[in-house]
Amino acid sequence: MNKPKYKSIGALALLALTLLGCAEKETTRPGPETISSMNTEHKLVIYQVFTRLFGNTKTLNKPWGTREENGVGKFSDFTPAALEAIRDLGVTHIWYTGVPHHALVADYTAFGITPDDPDVIKGRAGSPYAVKDYYNVNPDLADDPARRLEEFQALVGRTHEAGMQVIIDIVPNHVARNYEGASTPEGKAPFGASDDTTVAYSPTNDFYYIPGEPFRVPEWRDGYQPLGGEAHPMADGRYRENPAKWTGNGSRNPQPNMNDWYETVKINYGVSPDGQTDFPALPGDWDQRDTEAHYTYWQGKDVPPSWEKFRDIAYYWMEMGVDGFRFDMAEMVPVEFWSYLNSHIKHNNPAAVLLAEVYNPSLYRDYIHRGKMDYLYDKVELYDSLKHIMKGYGWTDHIPVVQQGLMDIEHHMLHFLENHDEQRIASPEFVGRAEIGKPAMVVSATLSTSPTMIYFGQEVGEPGAEDAGFGKPSRTSIFDYIGVPHHQRWMNGGAFDGGALTTSEAELRDFYRRLLNFTIRSKALMGHYQDIHYFNKEHTEGYDHRVYAFARWGGGEYLVILSNFDTERAYAFDLKLPADLLGQWGLQRGQHAVEEVLYGARPYQLTVTDSTGVIPVELAPLESLILRVKPQ
Repeated sequence: MNKPKYKSIGALALLALTLLGCAEKETTRPGPETISSMNTEHKLVIYQVFTRLFGNTKTLNKPWGTREENGVGKFSDFTPAALEAIRDLGVTHIWYTGVPHHALVADYTAFGITPDDPDVIKGRAGSPYAVKDYYNVNPDLADDPARRLEEFQALVGRTHEAGMQVIIDIVPNHVARNYEGASTPEGKAPFGASDDTTVAYSPTNDFYYIPGEPFRVPEWRDGYQPLGGEAHPMADGRYRENPAKWTGNGSRNPQPNMNDWYETVKINYGVSPDGQTDFPALPGDWDQRDTEAHYTYWQGKDVPPSWEKFRDIAYYWMEMGVDGFRFDMAEMVPVEFWSYLNSHIKHNNPAAVLLAEVYNPSLYRDYIHRGKMDYLYDKVELYDSLKHIMKGYGWTDHIPVVQQGLMDIEHHMLHFLENHDEQRIASPEFVGRAEIGKPAMVVSATLSTSPTMIYFGQEVGEPGAEDAGFGKPSRTSIFDYIGVPHHQRWMNGGAFDGGALTTSEAELRDFYRRLLNFTIRSKALMGHYQDIHYFNKEHTEGYDHRVYAFARWGGGEYLVILSNFDTERAYAFDLKLPADLLGQWGLQRGQHAVEEVLYGARPYQLTVTDSTGVIPVELAPLESLILRVKPQ
């Protein structure tokens, strides 16, 4: 935790970049009182942080290392200075990943916590998506595990004081195989407490069972052993569960495959093994009804007990000050349940922010309109398209196709380039250099009115190179205790000032700070969109499928945004604006000043004739321009 006696060249570069930006930095910024889930006034920026890893300063990074060897971050590491630095990045919401108490190997029996079996845990630190107790938090994250809930509440308070809102995970599809719910409040029952385990399915059971069959630990292959083969009194290839429950990904095998989600068990939502449902169906036209109508619909309805348990869990965390939830694998749960849960959440707090994983585009509208989700991952459409372009074989021609196909729900599609499930941009398995993601980040953050999400360390080029044990390189491990080296250089021993960053890392973070702060202030980015890519491919010499251009406008602000995705080629061409766009902007013939607002590059000029507008531009490799037109 000792601070270095001097700052690196990278820190000095970051300081210089910050000072240069101060003169143009606007003082107005959306405050916490103006942030709502479906806000149409400004963009939301969500910072996903893996809570266990954020504040860890240890650098040993031994595969399968213990928390003492490899270190572990705490709630207290999110100091006012750390939170202010995150907010300064342009962040409006922090998603604290891995907060609910999940199964883990460390011994907390001194605090009344039962030990967990390594045979049904992934990694040593455990998966955050194998929740063991929904009414408490991960003891690893507390300085005093006996006061861990109080420490989390203090973190919520600090985050709010810093002007940001708090999102945590709820994982409705599955819980830890050893779910106990030891902190369940009096008058409430943990999952499975009243189940009839003699039957495979009952609409009043919380789990599915395989009567007459005990659970068997998966058969390990390819040299895998729990804890890397380290001796442990409970790592004996046995786990007592009789009868066996269905595994979280739906496996009905009493001995799941090692590639199954064997550390979890699937929740029963009133869907029988043959697909029949034992809950009321939403009327067909209810995709047009608001959340309050959905809330009213469910009053007095007989629903499975698992629905009520998750409703109570959501209420519990909202009472603690949590502002929203990220729902894991939402499409594995019936859309009627989401109508029920989300309408209850919104009735309690209309401004709650609800994010969800849904990877099947054919389900997007159902989960938004009938399930009442605010935002869904735009993974299969935009993320995958941008990834292919970054890797060199995708064409920018596909971006406007994706955007046009989602225009009716574009505000609901959460944009990202990294999260805990995806490869780090800087990893060799992705593109190997963080700067290659810069044009994609500009497009992702400015293309629509939807929120933008970044993953901690993305802004300093974290490559996820560690062999952590269960977690392997290219993704920062969510299963192990590990240090995150580039991020640790930004932390600078707890100063959170970037003092140990290299010059390129400092410049990258400055790019993210400039871009994200612009997006949360821009009125145009909450307004209209028009593609000008295909128009320029047809009419502009030198413009091709490695660059992309589009227009955004609203609230008196007019933007032309263009990006060069090529790592080697520079471009120079006369970018053209079509007549219909000029008409919508009300631009007259003549010269109009244009300013570049991302870096304040040299001034540009738009020349409008009867048929088109022309802006001569030059683009260096991987350069983006955000051009603000100033009508004369």
